[in-house]
Amino acid sequence: MDRRNSIKALLLGTVSAAVVLDACKSAETTVAAVSQDDLMQEEKDYLVKVNAMPKFFDAHEMATITVLADIIMPKDAISGSATDAKVPDFIEFIVKDMPDHQVPMAGGLKWLDLHSYKKHTKSFIACTKEQQIEIVDEIAYPAKAKPEVAQGVSFFNKIRDLVTTGFYTSEIGVKDLGYMGNVPNQWTGVPDDVLKQYGLAYTDKELKECI
Repeated sequence: MDRRNSIKALLLGTVSAAVVLDACKSAETTVAAVSQDDLMQEEKDYLVKVNAMPKFFDAHEMATITVLADIIMPKDAISGSATDAKVPDFIEFIVKDMPDHQVPMAGGLKWLDLHSYKKHTKSFIACTKEQQIEIVDEIAYPAKAKPEVAQGVSFFNKIRDLVTTGFYTSEIGVKDLGYMGNVPNQWTGVPDDVLKQYGLAYTDKELKECI
C-alpha cells in the first residue's frame, strides 16, 4: 500500500469525514467545503487579519515545505498532490493562526537542512529525489528511527499531520475521500410491495401532489 492509501485508510478508519472537514474551517485557501458566504462577519474579518500578517516562512523554507508536502501526499491517478491542493499555503496560514506551531516548524526545517548538509553537503531541497526520500525514511517511522534523529522525527510527525489535514480539508482531498456530505434526493414514496403488505395504496391526489 502506498503512502497516500495508507494515510487515507488510517483517516477513514479513525475519524469521520465530517470531523476532518471541521478541523480547519478557518483556512479559506484550502477548505473548499466552507465558502466565504458560509462565514460570519467576525470570521471573515479574522481571515483578513491573519492573511494580512507578514509571511512567516521565507522562500527557502516554503520550498522545503513544498517538497516535503508532495513526498507525504504525492499526485496519483485519482487526484492531485499536496501542492495542487495548496497545502503549503495552508501551513503558512496555520502557523500564523496558531503560533504554537511556529518554533517547532522553523526549528524542524533548520534541523532538516543541517542533517542534509551532514549527509550530502547540501540543503534538503538541493538533494536528489532519492536522497530526499532516504532522509525522510530516517524520520518517518518513529519505531525504527535512531535516537540521534529524534528531533527530526518530532518535526516530521508535525508536518505530516499538517499536510494530511490540509490536503483532506481541500476540494481535492474531499473528492479523494469520496465524501459526499448532505446531498439532495427525491422521495418516490413507499415501495409498492410494502404498501401491498399493509393493504394500503396512494390516492390519485397523493400521487399527483406529493410523489
